[in-house]
Amino acid sequence: MATQLPETEFDERLETIRDRIAESNHEAGVWFGATSIEYLTGFAHIQTERPVVLGITPERCEITVPRLEVERVEGNPRIDAVHHYFDYPGGKPIETAVEMLRKMGTESVLADADGAPGVMGYEGPPLSTYLDLETQSWVPRMRWAKSEAEVDLIRESAKWANLGHRYLADFTEPGAHPATVSQRASTEASRAMLDTFGERFAERVRGSGPVHAGYISAHETALPHGHTPNQRLCEGDVLVTGASANVDGYFSELERTMFVGEPTEEQAHYFELMLEAQTIAIEALGPGVPLADVDDAVWNYFAEQGITDLAQHHVGHNIGMSGHEPPYIDRGWSDHCESEETSYTEADRVMEPGHVYTIEPGIYTENAGYRHSDTIAITEDGIEWLTYYPRELEENVIR
Repeated sequence: MATQLPETEFDERLETIRDRIAESNHEAGVWFGATSIEYLTGFAHIQTERPVVLGITPERCEITVPRLEVERVEGNPRIDAVHHYFDYPGGKPIETAVEMLRKMGTESVLADADGAPGVMGYEGPPLSTYLDLETQSWVPRMRWAKSEAEVDLIRESAKWANLGHRYLADFTEPGAHPATVSQRASTEASRAMLDTFGERFAERVRGSGPVHAGYISAHETALPHGHTPNQRLCEGDVLVTGASANVDGYFSELERTMFVGEPTEEQAHYFELMLEAQTIAIEALGPGVPLADVDDAVWNYFAEQGITDLAQHHVGHNIGMSGHEPPYIDRGWSDHCESEETSYTEADRVMEPGHVYTIEPGIYTENAGYRHSDTIAITEDGIEWLTYYPRELEENVIR
């Protein structure tokens, strides 16, 4: 049972970063993005108007945080020193970070952005006001291919997502409100996960459990990102579900199209079209396969069936620490890699071992949506299904 990343993962990541700094004409790497900081150090925080700035040189790893984060980051074995300002806007986050970097012997940096992101009202000076700066996107690219340890966490996430989804199906019935069914399923699955993990659970949530299971229903399913309607479930409703679990900051994705009561012939027809599209996509996956080809295969199937007008998005995306990560299974991915706006290469057009994808082609009529999503890992010689809830129509009818 995988519950946390081993320390060696962070050692290897930092070694990779330090090698890249040593090969550059700059003295340090700098990160403002919360996910990148967590990826490199294991320090997880919520990105607010209070910037956190990580600086790495070949010899040191130091961080600037607001006062309220000091106790949370102190003791991190990978961070050599913690610097802080009181708060924003009363404090001086960028100036404090610049002072940190200069004490580290730095005047020239490779940064993931020219300053902290403008979230929750933050407005601050660019880092280039004080230091020679060039941007880099090393960490997002490193996150494309997962290590065995990362895939283990996503595999574990899929187990608990499956349990949450099972509770969701069990608690669904006509007259129930979709929001309360979701809360009940999420709570029961989270309780089971926390009881099972015990002290091994890595804290990654605030005020909620690690498992979430819910759905959109009725007319909202016709919208790929529909809301939970304030409407109790009725016989004949189509449901598009979603379940995931946070395991040390890593996620899976499990979605199913389900029916409250027996589906109509039209509903069953669209379900089968969607299921075949997902099967086509999964059968096309593999190491060395161009991502655009998988989306093309599904689009060609939709064209044969005369339903391209019912498609509203690409086949899927990479997943890991974020719900959506590049690369994307999209017909335009190859062109994207070849455009001057990106730094991608020919090799970035294809799937690699360690990529983990959601496979979720959807069909959306005026009245309802139809979408399954499964999380699939690319291996050296094929694929591995990480999610495993039943996919067939008969198993997704709630009677």
